[in-house]
Amino acid sequence: MRRRHLVHLAAAAALAGAALPALSQGAPGFPQKPIRLVIAFPAGGPTDITMRQLADNAGKILGQPVIVENKPGAGGSLPAQLLQTSAPDGYTVAQIPLGVFRLPYTTRINWDPVKDISYVINVTGYAFGIVVPTDSPIRNWNDFVAYAKANPGKLSYGSTGTLTSPHLTTELIAQQLGIQLNHIPYKGSAELAQAISGGHIMAAADSTGFAPLVQAGKIRVLNTWGEKRLEKFPDVPTLKELGLNIVQNSPFGIGAPKGTSPEVVARLHDAFKKAMEDPSYVQALARYDMVPMYMSPTQYTKFAQETFATEKALVEKLGLAKAN
Repeated sequence: MRRRHLVHLAAAAALAGAALPALSQGAPGFPQKPIRLVIAFPAGGPTDITMRQLADNAGKILGQPVIVENKPGAGGSLPAQLLQTSAPDGYTVAQIPLGVFRLPYTTRINWDPVKDISYVINVTGYAFGIVVPTDSPIRNWNDFVAYAKANPGKLSYGSTGTLTSPHLTTELIAQQLGIQLNHIPYKGSAELAQAISGGHIMAAADSTGFAPLVQAGKIRVLNTWGEKRLEKFPDVPTLKELGLNIVQNSPFGIGAPKGTSPEVVARLHDAFKKAMEDPSYVQALARYDMVPMYMSPTQYTKFAQETFATEKALVEKLGLAKAN
């Protein structure tokens, strides 16, 4: 939701990264065994597929395999929670979805998403949208809104999980339009795709991992959530074009346990940054209209601090904050 901010961060990357290779030399012998990269969503979805390509690239650079482990559920927060009990030695790292920064406002936890994670690198974000089955009587966004207003609480939509960006952004959309929807959470994009294509829900909010279903003629895209229209769906309007001042791309990256040495963080950063630049990763992202979105450890930590504050405002606005 801070695209301009991210552009500024990317422009500063060359300056920020210039001193990092020297730091990485301070972690001699690391790694000496495989590294575990825990991601927040199930196998087969856009996050899994793109992160596996990134992990494969990084493993070749590090000289040790980077093994992806899927840990879905709890709004994408389980990998970050796992870091709280993992040794700060660099051998366990985790994807940090945007939902992690909402967690303390909705759930009682005994750790701090900003202070208790060592931020290594931000790698990308998502392209989101809302879709319906092609045989749905809802042909466009105006139909969607009209149906929801005429049938409060009856228009069911699925997301990749409670308190994920697709869920909260759709609820923000509903709040701004004065409509009430019926949210059905799933464990990830693959499960959600089965639900929408099988007719179990009326709509879905997700990243453009749904593109193959669109191309197969099974679902139709009503809107997308970026700053501008997607090349893959040039006829589909953005939320801003539909009169909603909302942009959501949900940046995410990789974190390590609190207390991981700066030298190990730098070594991991350098490897994953080089892995990001490999054409194979860029091509994997492009399948889902995703792009590299680089932040250094310092930039990513600052982003975490700022996002922690803005997500509090969003949760409170939607009335989802936990009771004191």
